[in-house]
Amino acid sequence: MIPRDYITELVQRSDIVDVVQSYVQLRHRGRTHTGLCPFHNEKTPSFVVYPETQSFYCFGCGAGGDVITFIKKINNVDYIEAVKFLAGRAGMALPEEDDQTGRLRSRIISINKDAARFYFSRLNSDAGRVGRAYWRGRGLSDATIKRFGLGYAPDSFRETRDHLKSLGYAEDELLAAGLIKRSEKGGTFDFFRHRVMIPIFDLRGNVIAFSGRKLDPEQPGGKYVNSPETLVYKKSRTLFALNFAKKSQTRRYILCEGNLDAISMHQAGFTTAVAGCGTALTAEQVKILSEYADEVVLCYDSDEAGQKATRRAISLLSASPLKISVLNIPDAKDPDEFIKKFGAERFEMLLNGSNNAIEYELLQAKGKYDIATPDGRLNYIKDAIGVLAGRITPTERDVYAGRLAEETDVAKPAILNQLDAAIRARGRRAEKERERRLLEEGAGGRINVPYSQGGQKALGVAFAEQQLVAAILKNPDYIRLAAPRVSGGTFLDAGLGRAYTLLCEKGAKGEYLDLSALSEELPEETVSLISRVLAQNYDIGLSAQDVELYLDRIEHSQPVSSTAGGRTAAELADYLQALKDKKT
Repeated sequence: MIPRDYITELVQRSDIVDVVQSYVQLRHRGRTHTGLCPFHNEKTPSFVVYPETQSFYCFGCGAGGDVITFIKKINNVDYIEAVKFLAGRAGMALPEEDDQTGRLRSRIISINKDAARFYFSRLNSDAGRVGRAYWRGRGLSDATIKRFGLGYAPDSFRETRDHLKSLGYAEDELLAAGLIKRSEKGGTFDFFRHRVMIPIFDLRGNVIAFSGRKLDPEQPGGKYVNSPETLVYKKSRTLFALNFAKKSQTRRYILCEGNLDAISMHQAGFTTAVAGCGTALTAEQVKILSEYADEVVLCYDSDEAGQKATRRAISLLSASPLKISVLNIPDAKDPDEFIKKFGAERFEMLLNGSNNAIEYELLQAKGKYDIATPDGRLNYIKDAIGVLAGRITPTERDVYAGRLAEETDVAKPAILNQLDAAIRARGRRAEKERERRLLEEGAGGRINVPYSQGGQKALGVAFAEQQLVAAILKNPDYIRLAAPRVSGGTFLDAGLGRAYTLLCEKGAKGEYLDLSALSEELPEETVSLISRVLAQNYDIGLSAQDVELYLDRIEHSQPVSSTAGGRTAAELADYLQALKDKKT
């Protein structure tokens, strides 16, 4: 853990308005600053920075926190890296981490950098001729090879290991970096052998992992061998080539299936190409993409696996603000092959003519059935309506209903009736899910309802818990009133209860209390919730009498809160609804 005094000084030297202004254009309005949120796509500013509490909150997407949280999110780094970034900006010496994990993380970054240099040097040695021949056979120029740091792992069980050990790295560190493995007999050997190597970078340009492609079809192992997850590498949060793509002025990103496709596209001038890292697209990667792109063009292979990956990606991306397009690649199995056959200009034409996601899914649905038969037509209509019900404008509704009517010889009014019913059903399900999500995010606690009414009583208690935490952050002296009377373990929201407990513990030690005192030890969603409550109370003075009211409400709610406290957010939503239904 980094010493608390260091964090306090760092936050005091890192004014949140100055830091955020280097990423977001802010407008000064009274005691706050507003701008377009950098974490989701919006046209009307909903992102607010509060100098007095040194916090930010977006009323559009719910992102919030302190200056360290902001750097974590905007640069997609962990807490330690965010602290180091701000320390460099503030001219402070880097923190001396007293934990082994922090030191090992730094060592792994250093090991990966030296390993990448080693693989690149071996590519350009006599032993690397086969690697150079492979890269050139893929049509990659020397400039591209150098830019992406492509290399070659020698056909040896110990050459990489011995080289890195000669630089002073210990065997345990190399194991932690995933560059060597331990044999059944207890010895160690190189993980990557006789493979062309592709370094994987984080957004700051650090090498965090490697992907190695085999050169010999008879070589054991899969076509690609990828680094295991380590302290610095999480596949689900990494997009290959995003460190290059983020420098582009273009907001249309191309999502490829493989890293070689992305490299070929960059060489051809399509500098926003990115790819996953040996795994299917994840919700975390979609969130990262939405911070840099307005539109994502799915550019997966044309084989069955590629089309399956496309459908999964559409499902994930549809929940984001991103515009989705799908590229159909004719006469080639992947983008790399198409560019080699027909050139970059033809590929640009494909990109500009790519189908939207609805068009793609309708074509996929139609291809599954023989619509010359009654069963085929009915099944196609059912699938098509499932596609359209989730995301459609009134104009699209009319256009696609007309198309379905023509394709299936079913009357357009019948199509529209079925589509309207599906949209209503989808809306009911979405509303129920929205209520669950709002409760999970703590939004239910905002509802100002009579204290005496069943399930609404629990919502009032949740509101009191949120207000109590906000009051303590605004005036830590209130801990003396609260700590003897209320325990964080009784809170309906476990995350908020943990925040309250931390405030009481830190207050008892005389530590300085602000949002940064909590952000290291709490999950992001709890920090965002607290930021929202602080934002709602920004111009409201919370007096000792208010705190007494919140404490009284929490103390006298034990029958409700003890019953509900052990439930999940979804279970609690059902519980509260049941109480409301019983009341009515």
